[in-house]
Amino acid sequence: MTRSTRPAAPGPSADAVRPTVAERARTVAARPAAAVCAAGIDGSRVLGHATTDDGQVLLVVPTDGEVCTAVRHSADGDLAALLMVTDHAPVQLREPVRAQVWLSGWLTPVPPADERAAALAFADVAPVSALLDVGRGTTLLRLDLAEVVLGECGTVTEVAPEDYLAAAPDPLAAVEAHALQHLDEAHPEDLALLRSRVPGRWLAKGDVVRPLGLDRCGFRLRIEQRSGHRDVRVPFAQPVSTADELGRAVHQLMCATRRGCPER
Repeated sequence: MTRSTRPAAPGPSADAVRPTVAERARTVAARPAAAVCAAGIDGSRVLGHATTDDGQVLLVVPTDGEVCTAVRHSADGDLAALLMVTDHAPVQLREPVRAQVWLSGWLTPVPPADERAAALAFADVAPVSALLDVGRGTTLLRLDLAEVVLGECGTVTEVAPEDYLAAAPDPLAAVEAHALQHLDEAHPEDLALLRSRVPGRWLAKGDVVRPLGLDRCGFRLRIEQRSGHRDVRVPFAQPVSTADELGRAVHQLMCATRRGCPER
């Protein structure tokens, strides 16, 4: 008789399935914290920004603000600019910035004839209230994309603009913050299970393991060390494609991890 064996619990691996760099860039670019840099403009905040489903990068800014004024006064009718979007962890970490994406190109006003369609496409992905004032105190600008760069985990990677525009944000992006906060505040036992998947050689006395991220491929954990930190991925058995599949994926991961724990 052949003895049946249980599958090993998934653990951190350099070969783990993970979102593509273009997907990560699109996900980070959907975060709300953004600023524009251009000649004479050092990090001006925007009222909202979006990469629409039809491939437009749009900004809404105050009509009398420095960005819109610089575009209006530019000699060629456009302004070379960089939109920087910052991704902050939804739980308290020693170093809260998880990633940044830099979108570079040329800013131009959206023509009045296109404003309504552009505003609707914008609202589909980022329904910011400033869109209601377009033409009455705010202005829609379009960024003609030339370069995309993602900074994450100490690595800076260039993404082809066409790959960025073709990618989709992570399907769990809208629920990630709540899920990680709930895990951190209400389920220490599950966080301890995830910690058990981290190889012991990666942990030293005094290290603290915190939830860092959640995407379609699994959890990311932050090991806060005495000096610096290390990020690791604990994958699901299979990537999920919708938020509705998250509960089952987490349940399967926790069950497999319990079976794989040495003390069980």
